[in-house]
Amino acid sequence: MRKYIFLSLLLAGLASCAPKQETATPGRMDRSRLNIGAYILQPYARSEAHIKDIADCGIDFIVCMQDDRTALDLFEKYGVGAILTGVVPGWWGGDGSNAGKLSTLNTMDKYTDAAAAWEDHPAVWGIDIGDEPSALDFPYYGEVFTKVDSLFPNQFPYLNLYPNYASVAVNNAEQTVNQLGTATYREHIAEYVKNVPSDYICYDFYVYSCDVPHAYDNLRVVSDACRQNDRSMWIVLQVNSLDPEVWTSVNCLRFQAWTAMAFGAENIIWACYTAGWWSNQVLDENGEKTEQYDKLKTVNGEIRTLGEPYMKYRTVATTFVGFEGTEWLNGLEEQTVAELNDGTFENLRFEDGAALVAGSMVSRCSKCDSKAVFVCAADDPYDKAPATHVLRFRTSAKKVTATGANGVITLEKDAEGVYSVPVASNEGLLIEAL
Repeated sequence: MRKYIFLSLLLAGLASCAPKQETATPGRMDRSRLNIGAYILQPYARSEAHIKDIADCGIDFIVCMQDDRTALDLFEKYGVGAILTGVVPGWWGGDGSNAGKLSTLNTMDKYTDAAAAWEDHPAVWGIDIGDEPSALDFPYYGEVFTKVDSLFPNQFPYLNLYPNYASVAVNNAEQTVNQLGTATYREHIAEYVKNVPSDYICYDFYVYSCDVPHAYDNLRVVSDACRQNDRSMWIVLQVNSLDPEVWTSVNCLRFQAWTAMAFGAENIIWACYTAGWWSNQVLDENGEKTEQYDKLKTVNGEIRTLGEPYMKYRTVATTFVGFEGTEWLNGLEEQTVAELNDGTFENLRFEDGAALVAGSMVSRCSKCDSKAVFVCAADDPYDKAPATHVLRFRTSAKKVTATGANGVITLEKDAEGVYSVPVASNEGLLIEAL
């Protein structure tokens, strides 16, 4: 949310053991892997060296890219995908004052005419059809999604949703000066699922401009909807800062990524790579790398390492362990337990009782019965007091492996059959029971 300046300007101008089922929507994005994206590549950062740096940073695709053929040729050369903005009529929910007006302002013939005038390019993965619409526009967005999906056979329609800190309707269905267009965020997501036939739900959430409980609540609502409706969860996170005096740390990047993965995220998108909204982007206004470049490259490398085994599984439940006495679930109806017992992993907890988020996972392979758990050490989301904890658990599985941000981790097993491994604050790891 809060893309006000940039977007105002922009809108003006498994039967087999394959790791993931084939998407129903044709396109060039490989959905069998965990993809990493970033928002905004301004013209001052489109040289060959800049685009090579994008690939070197571990970024798979750029969102809000313009139809710049010279840059797109370089995208193709370095294996970077683009989600193009400006090909079809744009839309941004903004403050909600335009809610319910999409069908009037963006008539269907405009999408047909835009597609007829556009020439395909192999670097283009998706066509941006809007950002943060009201639920009042979801019925028409369903028609737009279907139309764009048919008009662009090599791309998927890209639509991003509000986070749960957007304003809700307070009067009735005719009210238009609101953002969500519903009385609750859960209703907002339910209306999206009802009306828009995407195979994913994408939303943005910037925890360091909001708070941790809201972030967890948003993850829960969207992950529930994805699991219940067989959709992939995509999330836009922040590498930049609302406060120009505060730079988002490596551990804060990790916290965002690992908590999202504990809830089943399959696509992680960072805002912003170049100037878009807020401060302290990955590149400055001259196209030079800031300190965020190396931070993001580090964390993207870790996501890539964990993402490979992670995508062999799908998340079926997420549990808060050891959150008693913390502020991180304040105001939520979430329950915390002292230890995870999910039928495969038993007595899973930090020895010192520190908070962790655990995503219980099952294999995507219909012929396999392996299970996994994705663990995020969630005791220090603001990176104020990092510590190291000892994770302990039991399992009856014959073979147990663990993968961390840097690869395979050695698990210790004592005489009583208890496995243990040290885990630092904001560290993520995947444990597989084979």
